[in-house]
Amino acid sequence: MKLTLLRHGETEGSQKNLYYGAADIPALPKSLETLQQKALTGVYPTAEHYYVSGMTRTIQTLRAIYGDVAYTVLPGLREMNFGDFEMKSYQELKDTAAYQAWITDVEHNVCPNGESAPQVLERNRAAIAQVLASGEDAVCVVHGGVTAGLMMTWFGGGRYDYSVKPGTGFTVTFRDGRPVSYERVPE
Repeated sequence: MKLTLLRHGETEGSQKNLYYGAADIPALPKSLETLQQKALTGVYPTAEHYYVSGMTRTIQTLRAIYGDVAYTVLPGLREMNFGDFEMKSYQELKDTAAYQAWITDVEHNVCPNGESAPQVLERNRAAIAQVLASGEDAVCVVHGGVTAGLMMTWFGGGRYDYSVKPGTGFTVTFRDGRPVSYERVPE
């Protein structure tokens, strides 16, 4: 089985380096046009099943790359809810005590009125288990943090080892339900 995890297209939030996960902001039209053109070159893998987190930007990206394919919404594949930090930048937050407390260990601390990385990963793993249970090739258009968290779980390393730009990701090969290898998409 091959599972492709693709990050959604570029957003205003990614351009401005904002923390956004729960905010349902769209992908930028120019980014979607670029992804649509890139898709015409055949660089994106296809699959029997397509999944999105349900956020507008993931649905828009799926449509730009794959057209009018049927898809399933798995809300468990949503990005971290950054709570009080949603739609704010480091510059806006750097002098606040709550932010300073959170960044001492972003992998474990909970964002005020939001989630922690372990909470998100637990939710993401439960959702991806449904995809893996089918045993059929799948494409999931999701978020950068979701992709990094899953890849860290499967292959070790740190979050930044699996950073993905908008419209890129990984194809993971599974054998007997276990991840055995991966490659970047598109190469």
